[in-house]
Amino acid sequence: MTPRSFRILCAALIAGLGCAMQPAQAQSQPFPSKPVRVVTPFPAGSGPEVALRLVADRLSKRWGQPVIVDNRPGASGFIAIEAVKRAAPDGHELLQMDNAQMAAQPFLFKKLPYDLLRDFEPVTPILRNYFFVNVPAGSRYKTMGDLLAAAKAAPSQINYGSWFVGSPGHIGAAMLETATATRMTHVPYKEMSQLYVAVGNREVDWAFGSAASAGGMQRAGKTRYLAVAAPQRVEGFPDVPTVAESGGPAGFELSAWTALLAPKGTPRAVVEKIQKDVAAVLAEPDVKDKYATMFYEPYALDTAQFLQQLRSDTQRYGDTIRQLNISLD
Repeated sequence: MTPRSFRILCAALIAGLGCAMQPAQAQSQPFPSKPVRVVTPFPAGSGPEVALRLVADRLSKRWGQPVIVDNRPGASGFIAIEAVKRAAPDGHELLQMDNAQMAAQPFLFKKLPYDLLRDFEPVTPILRNYFFVNVPAGSRYKTMGDLLAAAKAAPSQINYGSWFVGSPGHIGAAMLETATATRMTHVPYKEMSQLYVAVGNREVDWAFGSAASAGGMQRAGKTRYLAVAAPQRVEGFPDVPTVAESGGPAGFELSAWTALLAPKGTPRAVVEKIQKDVAAVLAEPDVKDKYATMFYEPYALDTAQFLQQLRSDTQRYGDTIRQLNISLD
């Protein structure tokens, strides 16, 4: 899906919101009228899945119906996507996806078994987290300015790791190279755990990572956070400067977020009810506290805001993936 076609689909979706009101108003039963299933591509126990289960539990109490999380990991998320794509469009079958799956996969795969906005209705994000620049604990780089100066002085001699080719860590580093006119060497790993051990062992000079994924090595004193790719310093890490504050490019951000989607044709009233109730759950103080322990930020948007965020990520990911000329099929 090209950025142009994405814009056309967004415009069509927004234009059709009014038309979707009629079937919503014609519903004879209030939503939900039976158990709700949320299919996730994330394995049990992973951060996004745990956060989803917390939201599902609170929605169950609000709705008086079970909200069941169904784990379908593997195949780049395609197994989970296929499980919901053909479900009845009534809101009782939902899908969790992350921004990389939504914004990057259309550029990474020549053929996808789905078309995001033709097959699904965007509902709302549920969480967001920003990525830190991780370096070995004893690294000579004390600021982003130090790291980028070294990269400019010795093109391709500074290396960075990521958890696979085309991962957000890989694409984010390429965005940083573009923004700073530098050239560094990418070293892909098979697993996140291998990656941050490699940073701690000085096998690579740096890597992007979230506080959840990279936090174990950081707390063990093997790595440290040079900066965070966020618009402002993040809660829990007041001493970690932003990339811009640390001598990097102004406005540089790299975040991950996951969202809920429903099958295409789900009534507008149902989508709006889910949006409203998820936002209410995320505003609960104890939910915020539990998210904070996972280093997540509660993140709820309405449809127009969701589409704007998706449009922005699609543009950034698409431009970089075309520049890298990478394909995963």
